[in-house]
Amino acid sequence: MTHLPDTGYVPTDEDRASLDAWFAEYDAASAKRDIERMADMAVFPLNLVSDDSAGDGRAAQWDRERFVATMTGVMGEGGEDISFESTRTPVFLSPAMAVVFTDSVMTTAGHTQQLRYADILVRRGGTWAFQTMLQSGWGDNL
Repeated sequence: MTHLPDTGYVPTDEDRASLDAWFAEYDAASAKRDIERMADMAVFPLNLVSDDSAGDGRAAQWDRERFVATMTGVMGEGGEDISFESTRTPVFLSPAMAVVFTDSVMTTAGHTQQLRYADILVRRGGTWAFQTMLQSGWGDNL
């Protein structure tokens, strides 16, 4: 009989519920374009991994100021509502680390856009925060 290695942490119901609650709060802040609140929910320096228009992988670290400036530029300051319908697949590495894969549809001003990305979150003092964002197409901005 083959012995299988321990492949990792099995999350509790509370782990999943706390992560779902964090994303609900983050999505609500995003929908309101509350960039400062979004930044409150991160660990800086924030790692970003993407690719550029030449097809090369890129990585950078942003401080809070760069995150706020970039996200304000991307999300704008308009008054129209933004809504997200997301399916998330978390992979818990421990009670304090998770990689979350997201397939999402963002709708604003009647326009929809499909998004696929991943985040690495860490839990400190019982609170989740994102530390790494992975999404294609941001590399020219890094």
